[in-house]
Amino acid sequence: MNKSTIPAMQKAALSLLLDDHRNAKKLFKQFKEAGSDAEKEEIAQTVCKELTIHTMLEEEIFYPLIRREGGQPFADMLDEAVVEHASAKDLISQVQAMRPTDDMYDAKVTVLGEYINHHVKEEEEEMFPKIVSKKIDLREAAEMMAARKEELMGTVAA
Repeated sequence: MNKSTIPAMQKAALSLLLDDHRNAKKLFKQFKEAGSDAEKEEIAQTVCKELTIHTMLEEEIFYPLIRREGGQPFADMLDEAVVEHASAKDLISQVQAMRPTDDMYDAKVTVLGEYINHHVKEEEEEMFPKIVSKKIDLREAAEMMAARKEELMGTVAA
């Protein structure tokens, strides 16, 4: 989704989420290109922390607002997103408990990246355009998400 096409009342909230999506993609790419176990571990822990925060923002603030303001047309989409989050959270927990030398470490980080790519694609190609077309006002959510993200950056363990 191109940020320049997002209306003002939705721009800050969707831009925050889009920026998180871009950063996660970049980190997964860096993981694939990492040369050492230490580098892999640092990248994997960073992506796990950032995904945990992103998931919390969506589940605590963004999804409830969309469910409330968007109603039934968003119900299935949001339910699927929550299920996708559950799968991602499970893999995040596994990766955080592992070392790069453990069996399946690379595979788990790679599959996590694939889950995230699928989730991002659905949000950016289906959910976000629908939010824009329904003219759901996200200004309050943007402020709440930015404040919560700042708070979580200091408390969520990598």
